[in-house]
Amino acid sequence: MAWRLILTRSNNPNSTLTETLTLPLPSLPNPSFLSFSTSFLITKTPKHFKKRKRNKQSPRTKHVQSQPNLVPHFEHIVERDSFFRFLTKSKSFLSTQPEHILRLDDAGKLHRELGFPRGRKISRSILRHPLLFQTYRHSDSKMWFGFTELMEDLLAEERAIEDSLESNRIDTVRKLLMMSTNKRIPLSKIHHCRQIFGIPDDFRDRVIKYPNYFRVVVEGDGKRVLELVNWDPSLAVSALEMEFMVDEDKAKRAFKFPMKHGKDLDLDFDDTRQLNLLNTLPLVSPYSEVASKLDVWTLEAEKYRVGVLHEFLSLTLEKRASIHHIVEFKEEFCLTKHTYQMLLKQPRTFYLAGTEMNWVVFLKDAYDENGVLINKDPQVVFNEKLYRFAEMRELEPGFGLEKK
Repeated sequence: MAWRLILTRSNNPNSTLTETLTLPLPSLPNPSFLSFSTSFLITKTPKHFKKRKRNKQSPRTKHVQSQPNLVPHFEHIVERDSFFRFLTKSKSFLSTQPEHILRLDDAGKLHRELGFPRGRKISRSILRHPLLFQTYRHSDSKMWFGFTELMEDLLAEERAIEDSLESNRIDTVRKLLMMSTNKRIPLSKIHHCRQIFGIPDDFRDRVIKYPNYFRVVVEGDGKRVLELVNWDPSLAVSALEMEFMVDEDKAKRAFKFPMKHGKDLDLDFDDTRQLNLLNTLPLVSPYSEVASKLDVWTLEAEKYRVGVLHEFLSLTLEKRASIHHIVEFKEEFCLTKHTYQMLLKQPRTFYLAGTEMNWVVFLKDAYDENGVLINKDPQVVFNEKLYRFAEMRELEPGFGLEKK
C-alpha cells in the first residue's frame, strides 16, 4: 500500500508550505493478472435449477370444464359424435349422389365432405363400418365406394320417419323464423344445421308445398332466403314459458342474474335469492317484437339472448348444439362475441362440453342423471340404432331392421 504526500502553496506570500495527508491509494495490479480468464465463474442459473414454465395449453385441446366440474356422460356424447363423424357426413353426402356410389379416387379428395381426417386414406374409415359401407371394383376397373344393402334398408326406414314427422319439422322452422329479428333466414344456414333439428336433406325442395307459411326470396347475389309469411301466436310460446306454468319455482331457478350489493347488508341465502330475482325476472321472451330495439349491452338484452339460446336448444333433437351451429345464426338472433362467457355464467341450465375452440352446449334438464335423453324423438332412436350397426363387425343374431 502506498501513501501520497501532497504539498500545497498558499497565495499568501507569508504562508509556509502545508502538508496534506490523503487516504491510501491501491497499488496498480500486476500486469499478468489482467490476462487471467474468468470464464470459470458461473454467472447464470443452470438449466436444471431453473423453474420450468408450463406451456400455455391451446384452446384447441383445453377443456372448457375443469376436472372437478367435468360431467362424464356429456363429454362422452361429444366424443361419440367425433367417432361417428365419418358415418354421418358420408351418409349425408352419398345419399345425394347418383345410385349412392362414388369413385374411390374421387372420395379420397373429399375429406371435408365425407368427414375423414385430412391426409389419411379413406379406406381406413370405410373398414371401420363394414356393415354400412363397402368398396367394389366396377366394370371400368376402378374401385368404387357405396352403401351396403343393410344401409340402403336403413335409409328407407329413415325416409319414412322423415315423412311422418314433416309437419313437426315445419313448425320447428317456423319457430326459428319467428325468433329471428327480420323473420327471414338464408336457406343455406337451415341446410347446414338440418341434422340437429331433424330437417330432411331435401327440405329446400319441400318448402314450396307450404306457401301459407314460407316464401323463398332470391337476392341479387343468388342467395335464397326463407321468409315467414304468417305469424302464428300459438307457436310464439317458449319452452321456458310452458315450464313456468307447470313448475314456477323451477323456471325461476333456471337462470341467475345476480344483483351487486354491499357486504354491509349481511344478507342470508334466501334474502340474496330474492334480491337476485329482481334482476332475473321478468325474462324477455325469445319471440318478443321489442328484442331488436334493445341496447346490446344492457341486462335486458342479455336476458333476451339467454332466452333465445334456451329456446334454440329446446327445438333441437338432442337438446344440444355446437359452437358452429350457434354461430350460423349470430345475425338472426343478435348474438355477440361474448356468447361463450354468457353461457358459462348460467351453469344451472347450460353445460359446456368439449374444448374452448370446439364446445358443445347442453340443456341439462333434458337429460337424466345417467346422461340419457329423457324425451327421445323418433329420429334420435333411429340414430342410436344406426350407431349400434356402425360398431358391429358382423350382424348379430336377433338384431336387425324393424319388421313392417
